[in-house]
Amino acid sequence: MAQDWWREAVIYQVYVRSFADSNGDGVGDLPGIRSRLPHLADLGVDAVWITPFYASPMADGGYDVADYRDVDPSFGTLDDARALIADAHDLGIRVIVDLVPNHTSDRHAWFQEALRAGPGSPERARYHFRDGLGEGGATPPNDWESVFGGPAWTRVPDGQWYLHLFAPEQPDLNWDQAEVRDEFLDVLRFWLDLGVDGFRIDVAHGMVKADGLPDVGTPNHLTLLGTEALPFFDQDGVHEIYRDWRKVLDSYPGRRIGVAEAWTPTPERTARYLRSDELHQAFNFHYLTADWAAADLRAVIDDSLAAMAPVSAPTTWVLSNHDVRRHVTRYGSVARARAAALLMLALPGSAYVYQGEELGLPEVLDLPEEVLQDPVWERSGHTDRGRDGCRVPIPWTPDGPSLGFGDGDPWLPQPADWARLSVAAQTGDPNSVLELYRSALAARRAHPDLGAGSEVEWLDAPADVLSFRRNGFTCVVNTGAGTVRLPADGEVLLSSAGVATEGPDLLVPPDTTVWLTRP
Repeated sequence: MAQDWWREAVIYQVYVRSFADSNGDGVGDLPGIRSRLPHLADLGVDAVWITPFYASPMADGGYDVADYRDVDPSFGTLDDARALIADAHDLGIRVIVDLVPNHTSDRHAWFQEALRAGPGSPERARYHFRDGLGEGGATPPNDWESVFGGPAWTRVPDGQWYLHLFAPEQPDLNWDQAEVRDEFLDVLRFWLDLGVDGFRIDVAHGMVKADGLPDVGTPNHLTLLGTEALPFFDQDGVHEIYRDWRKVLDSYPGRRIGVAEAWTPTPERTARYLRSDELHQAFNFHYLTADWAAADLRAVIDDSLAAMAPVSAPTTWVLSNHDVRRHVTRYGSVARARAAALLMLALPGSAYVYQGEELGLPEVLDLPEEVLQDPVWERSGHTDRGRDGCRVPIPWTPDGPSLGFGDGDPWLPQPADWARLSVAAQTGDPNSVLELYRSALAARRAHPDLGAGSEVEWLDAPADVLSFRRNGFTCVVNTGAGTVRLPADGEVLLSSAGVATEGPDLLVPPDTTVWLTRP
């Protein structure tokens, strides 16, 4: 791994509640993650990103933080965090923790102080409190909508309203206040001192709002997220914050990094977060949302690479995470998911693997309504089932009350047929998704043209096929419905499904990716 390890790292996302439960309470925890680190080492990942494990009332699975310097008792202790970081480092795995700077929990000491202090106080200035409009101030201060449904404002007993772009339990901080900025610089240092290697920054595009909090003027404007400019996301002022953060990151040894979760209208806007004095990586949501079609994939690959080039930042590639439908289900088949994995891992830059995708887990679409916990379910008036379907605890063994996740019933029920998808069931099976990932990560690490490696050179191919060369490496992806015949550009290194050769030609079945290598 090069000194700039983050330029080619494969980073594994752990959704802490659903990875491994050490104490039988049905909820994953830090000791559970620690016990399963050997799986990540066997898989061959370079780093692990862990979703929030801070003290929290869990109104949004830990993304509502009550104390940024402590671990929630349901997840363990600060000593557990220290031990996890140490064990990961012993295995050669770096640790990235999730930071939530756009909002706190409504149970955070600051917000409780703001409620007690009243209108016009310094305590309220840490958040966005405003008087309402209309008679008696009974109308919210503007027309902003919550990402989780309903208005983005909640009224408090003294008549003022506070802003929450997500759940009411997640009041937005006012980043115009120096006190807020100083607090998070200190939080960064706290975790860097504990040894973490970086931060994934939740809602990295959200901290700064347009001056005066103007109306959007468009009903149902959340449909414009990620495609149009909005006054509460991707404001230019966020970049000053990250320039300050970069100074802190650079003051520590070992190349500590910042990763932006930034939904922006274009890859070019995303690239602004990655200028040399800001963050190191940003999630490539434009790639994640691309259809399984050669033309669409090539377009987003080209756009992504072109956008990152002027800022000399690595492109990232991701297929699934804890907020979107798993790509086995999104693409419609395990075959496509296998092919998509090899395509992602063949591209230049850094790749993210969401827990369970290496097992080929599908989205769980039939969770009983009574177990749903995502706040989207309630906020949408039970019209949107939310994100719980991609958060079901993963299976480790073919038996046991929670398929090896823990000794008790898991917080979300697992499908019975997941036993065959467990880590133990797939280990050693050369046709399994797990062994495909293990082989791909090993080949990616060993081949000099993969990872940061060489650039993409597109080759002529039929309409439904992607074919590109990276110096001595070639990747061919057939997204079409029929087998295609192509000249074999080297020896087959790895394929997502069976391929055949006839003389100098390669026969690639539908929904298949092939890696080839030349001396």
